[in-house]
Amino acid sequence: MNIVLNKSGILILLFTGFLGFSKVTRGQDLEPRAYTWLPVNVTAITPGYGYSTGDVVTDPAIPIKDLKGKIGTMSLGLAHTFNMFGLTAQLYGVLPYTKAQASAELNGQARTENRTGLSDMRFRISALLLGAPATALKDFAKRKAGRTILGASLTVQAPTGQYFPDKIINIGANRWGFKPELAISQPLHKRWLLDMYAAVWLYTQNKSYYTGNTLRSQDPVGAFQAHTSYNFKPNLWAAINATYYVGGNSSLDGITKDDRLSNFRIGTTLVLPTGKKSALRLAYSKGAVVVVGTDFSSFSVSWTYTWY
Repeated sequence: MNIVLNKSGILILLFTGFLGFSKVTRGQDLEPRAYTWLPVNVTAITPGYGYSTGDVVTDPAIPIKDLKGKIGTMSLGLAHTFNMFGLTAQLYGVLPYTKAQASAELNGQARTENRTGLSDMRFRISALLLGAPATALKDFAKRKAGRTILGASLTVQAPTGQYFPDKIINIGANRWGFKPELAISQPLHKRWLLDMYAAVWLYTQNKSYYTGNTLRSQDPVGAFQAHTSYNFKPNLWAAINATYYVGGNSSLDGITKDDRLSNFRIGTTLVLPTGKKSALRLAYSKGAVVVVGTDFSSFSVSWTYTWY
């Protein structure tokens, strides 16, 4: 990480922080370099597309069998870095639009459901608490690279997605979600970087669950991530990613269901420069161990343009 960068190299490298957050999945994100040290007063726009397909592992006691899903999502994200009491901070928002299909056997009969509409919006504010003071772009090349960085963030998921109370399959969740997270980013060598995050998802209640008058609540979900990335060049890097999420037992009208999550996902990410102010991000992930929940294979591509 101790590479001297010119102004163009800095602009391309800072994309790694923005590109790590735009996702089409909800709750099992793989976000390498989400706490990269960036200059302040920089703005980026990120259009993207993601496609996920696979099985949904359910409780054997319920009458739904062979539940499968295909989900395509277009998204548009906007990010801005700023000085927050001397700390490097970032505000990010993403608006997704989803087309989804779910098929299953319900009580022995084949069923297929299709949904198209807005997904739940996400917003995140993050700050680098140690090792990355707020720095203007003109002074960024003078920074002391190779530092250990400690960061924290709060992600908010708003109930803006399409939701039908009389349907089991929906794009939106019809509830608020909040994810506080702590992170450490540790350079291992001149070209290697290790990122580790620990977070918890907290959810409000869905008061209009199927068939419209059922109260659904869900326990917190713990989420842990680890990423090892390698810099081929200052503006070209790849990462191997892993995440483990656990908890989230749900209840309907106070009756607890046996649907606690305990799942492990792995993936890879590649970031390629496409110009002095733009970069392309490719990512793939799949379920490695899935007890209950989505056993999806996911691919996403996004492009970021940055200005200041």
